[in-house]
This record gives sequence, C-alpha cells and structure tokens, in this order.
Amino acid sequence: KGDVWLTDILTQCAWSAARTRDTYLSAQFWRLARRIGKKKKAAIAVAHSILVISWHLLTNDCDYQDLGGDYFTRRNADRQRDRLIGQLHNLGYRVTLERPA
Repeated sequence: KGDVWLTDILTQCAWSAARTRDTYLSAQFWRLARRIGKKKKAAIAVAHSILVISWHLLTNDCDYQDLGGDYFTRRNADRQRDRLIGQLHNLGYRVTLERPA
C-alpha cells in the first residue's frame, strides 16, 4: 500500500498541480477525471506520476522539463483531427481540409 504520509502529501501536490494552467500534470488530471469520472482516482494517478517523475529526477540527476498542457493532443495529432472532423460531420457539416502554403 505504501506510506500513508507520502500518499497524503503527493495527493495534495496532485490537487495543486491540477489547478495550474498549461502543464502536463494538469492536462493528465483533467483527462483522467473526464474519463474515470472520479476526481479522487485521477488525483491518485497524478500523485503516482509525481512520484515517478521525482524518482527519475533523483536517479538521473537532471532537471524537470514539463511536456506542456497540449502534450496529449500533440502526441496523436491525426487522431485529434479525425475526432474533430467526425464531430463536425455529426453536426451536419461537410469538411474540406487544406494544408497551409
């Protein structure tokens, strides 16, 4: 189960990270909270991510570089595009995409 005190501290850090703007941990929290439906489970998942990030920082002796709040949309740009096109089709719009010059 792990240390109760550490779990409490990491969960509090996860709640505060969820309230920040344009950060990876905030994006992860809201993405999980939307999908899971329970904010406490999402907070525990983000707390685990904070613990893993801390471990990697201490082990590799490096600085933290945030991936950004748009990491999940950048990761699957084609999937995001297809999902948005599908939503527009469901609303009754015809979509034509062109690449910028």
